[in-house]
Amino acid sequence: MNVITKHFYEITPTTIAVIAERVDDYWVSNVMEEDETERIQVKKTPAKLVDFACKYFGSSLKGRQEGARMVCNIKSKVPISINPASGMYFFPTTSPTSARCSWISHTHVDSIRKLPNMGTEFIFKDGQTLTLDVSYGSMMNQLHRTAQFRYKLEKRLQFLATNKNDRTEDFFSIVQQRK
Repeated sequence: MNVITKHFYEITPTTIAVIAERVDDYWVSNVMEEDETERIQVKKTPAKLVDFACKYFGSSLKGRQEGARMVCNIKSKVPISINPASGMYFFPTTSPTSARCSWISHTHVDSIRKLPNMGTEFIFKDGQTLTLDVSYGSMMNQLHRTAQFRYKLEKRLQFLATNKNDRTEDFFSIVQQRK
């Protein structure tokens, strides 16, 4: 597989995964894109690329994590929505504070498969695969948590869109009561 090296990359709806890799003494991101045969290597950590993408859409990685925690009451390895309008939901493979944390697009995952020795194979909708040294059970949990977060967030956005101003105050009072 060919690798293209870049100093910058913008996460888009066609981004499948942002994979952490140690090269010499630093961490880089290997990016998989939908229907691409080439990998893009970016000289930034996955967390930096995800944070930039979140900022492009008006928040930050930390802000998206805090919002997702509020929506789903998830404490660790919180899935995020970079941009819900374009279906950009990603989940971390390990603690996002770890340099070895990769981010997987929930939208592009078709299935996952348990491998020997605690590995997990991701099978994406376009037929590409990715093998990571992460627990299958943990990744199943991440898929389910992201689906739950996605459902709840989209339900809230739909509620606000259909009820406009007449019910917004009721919605926010409910949210405040849950804190």
